Amino acid sequence: MWIVIDGYNVIRRSPRLAPLDRRDLEEGRDALLAALSAYRRVKGHRITVVFDGWERGGTSEKAAMITGVRVVFSRRGERADQAILRLVEKTPAGSVVVTSDRALGNEAERKGAVVLSAEEFEEPLNRALREEDDGGSQEDDEPTSEALGPRKMKGNARRPPKRARRRITTLGRL
Repeated sequence: MWIVIDGYNVIRRSPRLAPLDRRDLEEGRDALLAALSAYRRVKGHRITVVFDGWERGGTSEKAAMITGVRVVFSRRGERADQAILRLVEKTPAGSVVVTSDRALGNEAERKGAVVLSAEEFEEPLNRALREEDDGGSQEDDEPTSEALGPRKMKGNARRPPKRARRRITTLGRL
């Protein structure tokens, strides 16, 4: 799974990262990158974070690998949204865009990506951080559905739309 993250959008919507960002922009970025690096170690997903460089960025897009996470700063005059859409357009299948920007989310879905809000991504990110802190030895105390025996199907048998099924599957894999 490839996760493309709207960096400043996630930082400013996170209760943990927003205060750091208000104090110092770089401190907020560093904290997000540290959390995503830990998430990548636990989950193994390919992660790209895109930050706005449109006001002070260079004439070309800048990209670097920082602790296993690809970091992209959009070029001067270009917003992160445009860079994210360009990335997703190249590989839409299997990509997940994390943003709470509705316009960006709608356009990314049209290009074939699954879109999660920053708030939806916060929970799996925090869960992965807790797992890493626990050394990855967290046991599930709840029985699995196989242990409970066969289930009788009840209710309407209609399947949700394909987009909803993809979203549910993606949330389960995060």
